[in-house]
Amino acid sequence: MDTKLLIAFILLTGLLACSKELMETFKGFERPSNFPNPEYHFNNNEITRAKFELGRKLFYEPRFSRDNTISCGTCHIQSAGFTHHGHDVSHGIDDLLGKRNSPPIMNLAWRKDFFWDGGVFDMDLQPVVPIMNPVEMDETIPNVIRKLEEHPEYPSLFNEAFGSPGIDTERIMKAFSQFMAMVISSNSKYDKVMRNEGAKFTDEEEKGYRLFQQHCGSCHKEPLFTDESFRNNGIGIGYNNDQGRYEVTLNEKDMYTFKVPSLRNLSYTSPYMHDGRFIKLDAVLDHYAESIRDTPNLDPLLRGNLPLSPEDKLFILAFLKTLDDPGFVTDKRFAEQ
Repeated sequence: MDTKLLIAFILLTGLLACSKELMETFKGFERPSNFPNPEYHFNNNEITRAKFELGRKLFYEPRFSRDNTISCGTCHIQSAGFTHHGHDVSHGIDDLLGKRNSPPIMNLAWRKDFFWDGGVFDMDLQPVVPIMNPVEMDETIPNVIRKLEEHPEYPSLFNEAFGSPGIDTERIMKAFSQFMAMVISSNSKYDKVMRNEGAKFTDEEEKGYRLFQQHCGSCHKEPLFTDESFRNNGIGIGYNNDQGRYEVTLNEKDMYTFKVPSLRNLSYTSPYMHDGRFIKLDAVLDHYAESIRDTPNLDPLLRGNLPLSPEDKLFILAFLKTLDDPGFVTDKRFAEQ
């Protein structure tokens, strides 16, 4: 056999085997036993293998951008916990800069609203925003539909997933949600400790956990490590004067408040805060211990710096590392196929 043909045959065989393995192990949405019930309306969009695989393909599809260069996966990289590694704010089409750090695609089925400002309340609507944003994808839904209809594979994939021909906005959005709802991080050391799966905290991690519960747990509520609220955490106004939640509600009390982010997988998701101003976690803890600014909308829980000694910070950092989920950032189900 010709060498090139042999190599091609081996690669194809490997891809088919991988695809077959994923198909055979697909179990649909499963709630981790230490997680609460999800918020997403699965009754209107039941998870199936065909829809999930379509949603994954769409997630990595650059045709959603005006010049066919930017996909969701461009700014949400799996190895970086589905964030935009190394960028303080997102870089979109024509290398234009957004104004916020790309939040992780993770455990979204438990979200009540989306984005740093909570401007979207339904996961099925969430993808419309980056698609139409002029500095992200800068495209229109009608153009996206046209490009997908002209693609050699998508018409049949939509037919298979939804049981009838046709590509429309609703089907596209539901396919995206199929993928995003399945992107679950729940197998960190912390989770295994909480589920009594044989893991135990070290002395340093246990001390950090107690300090975390005392100083951080009100906002970063377990087990998702966010209480879904919007708060001003005293970092001050950013260089682009992003007013946060206020831009959605126009309520003065929401000025410069942002969604409390989850603390899962922090080792992979640097930089931190809504504008990516902190590169290292040490700087984040230094802020809360030494640099909280007393602004009019400062969250009442943060008035006055947190009483954290250098040793306390090390203990908290040790605990935060137990929230890393290495299997999540390497899970083949979520990778581009």
